[in-house]
Amino acid sequence: MLVVHSKQELAEHIAEWRQNDEHVALVATMGSLHPGHLKLVELAREHAERVVVSIFVNPTQFGADEDFEKYPRSLELDKRRLKTTAADLIFAPDVATVYPFGTEQATTVSVPGLTENFCGAARPGHFDGVTTVVARLFGLVQPDAAVFGQKDYQQQLVIRRMVEDLSMPVAIITCETIREDDGLALSSRNSYLSEEQRAKAPLLYEALSSVGDELQNGQRNFSELEKVANKKLLAAGFVVEYFSIRRAQNLEIPDRDCDDLVVLAAAQLGEARLIDNVVVTV
Repeated sequence: MLVVHSKQELAEHIAEWRQNDEHVALVATMGSLHPGHLKLVELAREHAERVVVSIFVNPTQFGADEDFEKYPRSLELDKRRLKTTAADLIFAPDVATVYPFGTEQATTVSVPGLTENFCGAARPGHFDGVTTVVARLFGLVQPDAAVFGQKDYQQQLVIRRMVEDLSMPVAIITCETIREDDGLALSSRNSYLSEEQRAKAPLLYEALSSVGDELQNGQRNFSELEKVANKKLLAAGFVVEYFSIRRAQNLEIPDRDCDDLVVLAAAQLGEARLIDNVVVTV
């Protein structure tokens, strides 16, 4: 498995693969890899002969009071984990490689509408940072496909919109959320949980699943379902940012006849910000 840090090294390997008519898939990560990331790599291999995994903690998607400085970084461990996968190349650039004119003078990509609610409202500027860095990684890697996790449901919708709007020749593939045995969605930020908080954390998925079951059973009082779930999570010690039932395609408010729904939530538990969702087709 190759490990490169510069644009030139990356371009040389991509060009060699292209000469052999090989397709390239990208898995964009911020490192601190867990089995959920490794599943993305497996899925990427199904769509391309070559898989690039980028490892870059992107400063522009963190707010002023967020955890950029303490976000877990473990490149050597990540390399060892990826050696057991189908990854062909790790691209681990520094900030100057991704943002050659600096982050303050960087050209940005913004997707209006989809980024205004939920994580976009809770983290102003976050999605501009996400779309900007993903667009830059697409420019550097020139992938045919890119794989993202369903756990970040709003994010993958935003990236899909960006790709369609800008006619980027990249197929966006969504991988199902990978979970612990007790249902907790895998996340690098789970390391922030204390032992007591870790025991409570699966309650978020339980609340989402319970609402999903109610929807499957024909319940259509969306606001009441949201209210009950919020109350349960608050009682368990979560600080709920949002818990909402929306149209799966665009996160708009659904009517009673909507068949494709997503129940999505974000909540703080100690120092960990947990996000999760359940997709429901009725």
